[in-house]
Amino acid sequence: MSTEHEQDHCQDNEHRTSHHSDKVKKNLITRLNRIEGQIRGIKSLIEKDTYCDDVITQISATQSALNSVGKLLLEGHLRTCVVERIQEGDEEIIDELLITVQRLMKK
Repeated sequence: MSTEHEQDHCQDNEHRTSHHSDKVKKNLITRLNRIEGQIRGIKSLIEKDTYCDDVITQISATQSALNSVGKLLLEGHLRTCVVERIQEGDEEIIDELLITVQRLMKK
């Protein structure tokens, strides 16, 4: 996967932020808007008493789309914030990263 994440100062003394390029942010927002539509569609299927297997298929597709957003964010985080913090000698980022990966893998 190639990425076009651009991040400045992932962490300062008080809080952490990420600064994605406009292109990456637009891509993520587009994906999330699509997922939001899928969720509304699932709700509609349930309201219409759609066959359960068809609803489950749509739920699976939505989970996959959300996982893709998570993977993109993780990739950008690894390539920028994690690398930057390791270069600064902050090894606590490894523990944070392991927890993050565990959270993503639960799904």
